[in-house]
Parts: sequence; C-alpha cells; structure tokens
Amino acid sequence: MKILVTAATTLEIQPFVQYLDQHRPAFAAANCEIDILIAGIGMMHTAFSLGRNLDTHQPDIAIQAGIGGTFRQQWELGSVVLIRQEYLGDLGAEDNDQFKDLFDIQLWQPSQYPFTGNSLVNTFSGLPWLPPLQQATGVSVNLVSGSEATIRKLESKYAPDIESMEGAAFHYACLLERVPFLQLRSISNYVEIRDKSKWQIPLAVKNLNEEVINTVEKLAGLPSLTLKF
Repeated sequence: MKILVTAATTLEIQPFVQYLDQHRPAFAAANCEIDILIAGIGMMHTAFSLGRNLDTHQPDIAIQAGIGGTFRQQWELGSVVLIRQEYLGDLGAEDNDQFKDLFDIQLWQPSQYPFTGNSLVNTFSGLPWLPPLQQATGVSVNLVSGSEATIRKLESKYAPDIESMEGAAFHYACLLERVPFLQLRSISNYVEIRDKSKWQIPLAVKNLNEEVINTVEKLAGLPSLTLKF
C-alpha cells in the first residue's frame, strides 16, 4: 500500500515527519510505503503540487492534514474532525454586496463531475478503515475570513463547520484522479474577527499529528507504535 500524507506547511506535520523517520522500517515490513508532500499554502499551490504528485506516484490513499478555523463556537479548540464535503468559498463574482459562485453564474453546472451538487463530497469509498471522528463540512478560501460581513455571507450560503485554504483543492484533485482520500483538520481557532492571542496552534498541531499517526497505523494494519517526539 502507498499512502501520501500532504500538508500545506511543514509546521503542521513536523511531529509526524519525526515519527516516520523513526518507524519507516515497521511500515516497510508491513509492505506500506508512505510519502510526504508539503504542497504549499492556498488552493493554487495545493492543486499544482498535488496534481503532479498523484499523477507521478499514484498512491493508494491520500491524507491531507492541516489546521483550520471553525464557525462552531461550541466545538473545542484542538479537536480533530474529518471533512466530508468542501465548498469553494470565494471563486466566482461579486454582484454589488452579493457573492455568486461558479454555479450561481452558470460557469459550472451542479453535479458536473467531480462535484455533487455544488460541493466536493468524499464518499469515503475505497478506504479499508475510517477514523471515528466528527464529520464536518469545509469551505476553502484564498483570503481567510476576518470580518463579520464575510463570515455571515459564508455561513448563510454554505453553512460550513470548518474554514481552510486548501481543502477544496485536495478534494478536487483526489476525486479527479479517483484516489481514495481523507482530510483531517484540527481546530486552531474560531472564525471571527482576527485575534491571534486566542489561537491554539500548538495544541491543534499536537492533536492533529496524533490522529495522523493513528490513522496511518490503522491503514497499514500496524499496532500502535511508541511515540518518541
């Protein structure tokens, strides 16, 4: 089995990189090859890097690991969720004070592949194991939301749980290449007027990496290995 683990930045999966350096022999013995791809921040970088990688290396499963913000004030910072569907949150046109996406302006038709309706849905087919995590709806944006007006527009249009800058590009590429995939997101902050003093990035990274490790071990059929980072 070939597993690709991808993230926008090294920061988000550095503990997993260290773990893998220590335990590659165990994965090799289980006939499991794991590649890491740091794809870059935002949908443009992710789409290019991931598209090239999937075409060249053809993994059996792809995992995107990242931190992100949540619109759900009742969800705890540091929680890890599994993204089931993604919306493109800022690809389209402004019409006075309204945002119209590609479907609204009829540049893309609902359910035109790889979309289901107007979202990119992970059916989780082709996976030997599924993490027992809260499933969530994501919205991907190139400009992270930091004003009440923008936040309300996204909530009204898509009712998202999680905001990221790469999720939709990951779903799009994996669906087009027909690669089974998982998007794991750890909540580092609430989507609100920007206040970095409230963010919990170290906690989010820690919990994310623990979940990535657990996931690859389960997919590879390995028992839990001792963590040394």
